[in-house]
Amino acid sequence: MKYSKKLLAVVLAVTMLMTAVPVAFAEAETDYEITSPYETVDFSTVKQYKADLHSHTTFSDGHETLPAMTERHYELGFDIYAITDHGTTSTGYMTQTFNQPLKLISWIKNGDVYNDVLSANGTASNGNAYRVDTDAASKDEYYVQSVNGQDGQKMLRVPFGNEQNPTSFNNAHVNTWFVDYGNGVLGGTSNYRAPISAVHDLGGLSVINHPGEYTNARDEETQESAYNVDDAVYNYKINKFASILNEFDSCLGIDINSKGDGRTRYDRKLWDILLQKLVPNGRNVYAIATTDAHNLEIVDSGYTMILMNDLTSENLKNAMANGHMFAASKYIGNTLEMQAYKAIAEKLGTPEAAQLVQMLDTALSTGEKFYAGEDAVVPVVNNVVIDEAEDTISLSTENAVVIRWIADGEEICSGSTIDLDDYSDKIGSYVRAEIVGAGGVIYTQAFTLDYDGAPEAENLDNFFDFGGIVSLICDTIVKMLPYILPLRLIFAIAGK
Repeated sequence: MKYSKKLLAVVLAVTMLMTAVPVAFAEAETDYEITSPYETVDFSTVKQYKADLHSHTTFSDGHETLPAMTERHYELGFDIYAITDHGTTSTGYMTQTFNQPLKLISWIKNGDVYNDVLSANGTASNGNAYRVDTDAASKDEYYVQSVNGQDGQKMLRVPFGNEQNPTSFNNAHVNTWFVDYGNGVLGGTSNYRAPISAVHDLGGLSVINHPGEYTNARDEETQESAYNVDDAVYNYKINKFASILNEFDSCLGIDINSKGDGRTRYDRKLWDILLQKLVPNGRNVYAIATTDAHNLEIVDSGYTMILMNDLTSENLKNAMANGHMFAASKYIGNTLEMQAYKAIAEKLGTPEAAQLVQMLDTALSTGEKFYAGEDAVVPVVNNVVIDEAEDTISLSTENAVVIRWIADGEEICSGSTIDLDDYSDKIGSYVRAEIVGAGGVIYTQAFTLDYDGAPEAENLDNFFDFGGIVSLICDTIVKMLPYILPLRLIFAIAGK
């Protein structure tokens, strides 16, 4: 009897332990509050518009005229076109104003000064009739080509596009839209704050362009060296960006892939660093991708898919401000990323995966960038589904082979769905996805996370930009140039 009681006690203890274990595990699961930038987007009705938010013409340092660049964007299926000449505000398809010092640059670079603009009606070089329509109420401008009386897509011009800091010595460039600021303004030597602050006060939007150029991360041979936070110079520049983004919510974030992804190839790392710094402060950091086209050949390199119901500048501004967009590129210049995509694709064993592996292998073996090709079928995100109860994020895609999930700058898993509970030891304050196919790469905006034990906010208000002193000195000299050099007289004598 005594042994029976002992045996019964042991059995009961084991049973209680076994039943208690699942309860303990269940209680240990993290309860994530997921904030999605796509939360209010109804993917069953929304339209996706292809946008180039950054391009140039002969009105600054571009090689092609405004009509030629407009026509090329239209031919390549763009629905939204931003003319962002340096220090030259875009006032219309049919109007434009030269910045005098940049007029000299254009003259030297192209051998002439081209004042070409579009007319209200005309014939494009491809033989199609075109017209410029203006909405009477909003003043929105649309470029439309027609064949045999049938109109193609409308291409909206983004109001008041301008790449600020035109005479920056180190490419501290800022793109701004929607408000008339910066036309003819010189200077900008590392001075991001001035145009971002001015545009913010006027109610416009801005973005930090191709930061790898200003930071010199583009010159690093490895991603490990780029944006090394232990390096004093990188640390200063990272904190400079973080401070500005924390102060001005109208500055969307950064351009993470542009112009063939040479100078921007490490800027996804910067994006992740900024997300880690700012998300705990309640600030998401959005990403765009652009062509930064100065010639016709690069026009379809990068783009941003804008999610909205109707093609208007008001809807565009709202979508951009709320992160209703995907950054996308046909180029990948980052070796580590290509190796990671290849490793995932090799495990899939599908014909589409084999094609992607071959393309990535070619780029890696030759030391070239991945390029999808002009006629490549690009990946598309058709839906984003958040399940708060299950702590999952799911993507519905087309033409995609690899879907890779990133947290705190590290790959944590792959596949169309991520269950956050499976990676609680690797997740900080956000996750984001990269969708890759033979047609290129798409980047989702970051999904931010709040939960018990989430990373704490750091104080970003005490940053002192000592580089501003250097900027002030250099910009003062630059702004005196029009008075030192009689540019208008030079152009008058030359008949330009």
